[in-house]
Amino acid sequence: MNTQILGFIILPLFVGSFLLGVLYLFVPKTKTFKSITSFVAIFAPFLSFIFAVNLFFNAIKDENLIFYQPLFSWFKIGAYEVHIALFAGHLSIFMTLFITFIGLLIHIYATGYMKNEAGYGKFFAYFNLFMGFMLLLILADGPILMFFGWEGVGLCSYLLIAFYHEKIQSVNAGNKAFIVNRVGDFGFLIGLALLFVAIGEHGFDYLSIKENINQISPFMLSAIAVLLFVGAMGKSAQIPLYVWLPDAMAGPTPVSALIHAATMVTAGLYMVARFGFLYDLVPNVGLFIAYLGAFSALFAAIIATVQRDIKKILAYSTISQLGYMFTAVGLGAYDAGLFHVFTHAFFKALLFLGAGSIIIALHHEQDIFKMGGLYKKMPLTFITMSIGTLAICAIAPFSGFFSKDAIMLSAFASQNYLLWVILLFTALLTAYYMSRLMVVVFISPSKKPHNLHKLTKPMQGVLIVLAVGSLLAGGIGIPEIFGGNNLLGAWLFISSKYHASHSLEYFLMAVNTIVALAGIFIGYKLFAKNPKEPNLENRFIRVIEQKFYVDEFYAKIIITPLKKMSLFFSHHIDVLVIDNFINSLGKNYKEVGKKLGLMQNGSVRAYAFYMVVGISVIFIYINWIM
Repeated sequence: MNTQILGFIILPLFVGSFLLGVLYLFVPKTKTFKSITSFVAIFAPFLSFIFAVNLFFNAIKDENLIFYQPLFSWFKIGAYEVHIALFAGHLSIFMTLFITFIGLLIHIYATGYMKNEAGYGKFFAYFNLFMGFMLLLILADGPILMFFGWEGVGLCSYLLIAFYHEKIQSVNAGNKAFIVNRVGDFGFLIGLALLFVAIGEHGFDYLSIKENINQISPFMLSAIAVLLFVGAMGKSAQIPLYVWLPDAMAGPTPVSALIHAATMVTAGLYMVARFGFLYDLVPNVGLFIAYLGAFSALFAAIIATVQRDIKKILAYSTISQLGYMFTAVGLGAYDAGLFHVFTHAFFKALLFLGAGSIIIALHHEQDIFKMGGLYKKMPLTFITMSIGTLAICAIAPFSGFFSKDAIMLSAFASQNYLLWVILLFTALLTAYYMSRLMVVVFISPSKKPHNLHKLTKPMQGVLIVLAVGSLLAGGIGIPEIFGGNNLLGAWLFISSKYHASHSLEYFLMAVNTIVALAGIFIGYKLFAKNPKEPNLENRFIRVIEQKFYVDEFYAKIIITPLKKMSLFFSHHIDVLVIDNFINSLGKNYKEVGKKLGLMQNGSVRAYAFYMVVGISVIFIYINWIM
């Protein structure tokens, strides 16, 4: 179905970003400026959400509809032409709905969080642009336009992570995010190039690729699948390209919420799901993705257990939860993986914005061991974050229980029992470090008197809405044993790949719940009365606290040699060889010019002599050839 509604979903955010940039550059920074900026910043994602809802209801009327909006012809060579267009099937509509809704809530929250910042208008110009590029990525009709959105979210993440550009830590974090993602994107781009060479002549939109994918040899398919996933490793922060995400916490907290819940990190999951028809043909690559996701989940959860920065704990939890999602999609359980993407958007946005509320209230304190006793002073934040914590710990009936259980069931039913054991142990660690966070911040004795900043009403309202979502979002995938249906699978036309008996489902749910409750109990017992900071004298704890020295390893093995090589080329090859060669050319030409210039001496006798010599040479030549 040809429609312009797809453009209307994206356009408000790009227009909003442009208007916000103009306002920031040319309008005096008064109260009126902030009011107008806040209105534009919120109204743009609100319009996008309204159009997304309209698209959803249109799709309900006819479930076979595919929405399409041609934009322009990119290039034409003979009879071959590449068109750029927007496209929305059920997967795109699903992603667009929750991205616009969660993004809108985070924008509303950010108007309160950022109200005292000097770069208020600039921040929201970047914020609108970030969300706009994410929607462009989701609604692209093929890999070419998707790549523009893919790179756009990478650019905006750099601008927002490095927003506090006067702080070297923020600038370094922004650079790190940008460079690490360029590494992943290099692999992604090579994968797209190979895909284009293989079947691009038949068209390079998703539908054409799907129709002709069987023409590619198995070896080439595997290579393309791996290279595309390298891009997902960067965007969705999986081993070994995860190192940028914890450092990205240097940006404002609403940025962290938007990156972790509604943009950027979900791009890699979406890409793998969008190319599901390709990954289904290379199950060995899928199994590699599943195991890498599981090890990423475990690795990040271990590091989170000793972190003391409240935002970094949540950052590592995101890497861990993304690992669960990749395990599911790697096994071909796309419905389970996307279900967890959906529930995670609610509870992770809630946890980050709750953490932002604490940071604002405590005058930008982020060390959990300098907090304590906040449940009485911040009851709303305590209650809402408790709901988010129970959701991420997968305690029934909160949303994370249903989505994480679907992943655990897929891992067990696939007979990859090692995967299941890794994810189960990760669930124990998740419950432990989240319980540790909540107990130390809210329940343990207060370390010092706190003069708290109050939250604005919109900020409080956003926390409540997200808490309700964290409780109810699991409703789209309540298991059949509880009288529910896999609504998401039905919407995406995906039938569950893995099945188990009801008794096995009950058993797995019971094991998952017992493990999660055990983790919560351990966290409470260890930190409720006398919370002890990590014992860095313990060698094992120190290694974990230092994140297994992965950054240091990269610095020694990759960064330092590259830096030395760059300096060598800069100081020796560039200066001694290239510069000297160019300079010598110029010097020689100058010397030759000086000598030739001696002939232009203004002497008539000399000029007459040159003429006689010239004429003589000509006559000699003519006489010789005759």
